[in-house]
Amino acid sequence: MQATALNAQVLVLNKLWMAIRVVSAQRAFSMLYRDLAEAIDVDDAAYVGYDFKTWAELGLRRAKFDGDSYDWVRTVRFDLAVPKVIRLFGYDRLPRQDVKLNRRNIFARDRSVCQYCGKRCPTSELSLDHVLPRSQGGQSSWANLVCCCVACNARKGGRTPSEARMTLVRAPLKPRRHPVISLRLGSERYACWQQFLDNAYWSVELK
Repeated sequence: MQATALNAQVLVLNKLWMAIRVVSAQRAFSMLYRDLAEAIDVDDAAYVGYDFKTWAELGLRRAKFDGDSYDWVRTVRFDLAVPKVIRLFGYDRLPRQDVKLNRRNIFARDRSVCQYCGKRCPTSELSLDHVLPRSQGGQSSWANLVCCCVACNARKGGRTPSEARMTLVRAPLKPRRHPVISLRLGSERYACWQQFLDNAYWSVELK
């Protein structure tokens, strides 16, 4: 059972929240312990990151009410839940290639955080906003599209940020790298992976 848990599959995301590979739980724990990555808890498309220590503490609580949905590794002091997803703090080695202007990449760049109020929201509560509205000649480009919550989008309307007296959290820029996604799905308990792999919604280029 211990060996099986250490071989459980963990989805690895790069710094921009894009899926790049699947590794064993043993490899994932090694990266967490060395502070090279964080464990990502996925709850209704809201993502929370944990370092090794806080993930272990969370596992102690989850073992009581959510134990069946995780693989577990037994240590001398406690049982450790195997994270389903981890995110690297630095870029993995990837070939240089142009990054497409699409919904997934913009949400990944902005980390699902509204670029006006700074609130992280589930994707169902987020949209894309043209900083310079289309009605004023704004184009769909990396420098003119940002992640925006529904409330801020409604408040801004067809105005520029200055006209709406709103300020961007940071200037929108084009990401420099894009991962080559080549991985396989595990069992049904890893259904949370799908939101990182579903291209139908995220990969349509914006015109």
